[in-house]
Amino acid sequence: VQLVESGGGSVQPGESLRLSCAGSGFTFRRYDMSWYRQAPGKERELVADISSAGGSTKYAESVKDRFTISRDNVKSTMYLQMNTLKPEDTAVYYCKATETLWRTEYWGQGTQVTVSS
Repeated sequence: VQLVESGGGSVQPGESLRLSCAGSGFTFRRYDMSWYRQAPGKERELVADISSAGGSTKYAESVKDRFTISRDNVKSTMYLQMNTLKPEDTAVYYCKATETLWRTEYWGQGTQVTVSS
């Protein structure tokens, strides 16, 4: 089982990034997917969720209306479009897969996002 995040980087405030999370070794369409982030010295927090079929999404208040979570079950990939980035969005971003029945979880290794002028 592998979850591989990509797309992180360093940007200025107000710019955009799109993160990707590619899954392999498991039946991607049977898993709810999530993006989490962890800033230095802070606990890991949930950023956004998407259901296994993609029909339901949830967002943290701090990113609502700026971030969009999506998935492509044919490509076994989840995305996080991040617009109007702020310095407080700086963190390592992780993806998580949660099996819909037994709630087995898998995590990616993380990708760094830095927002700074």
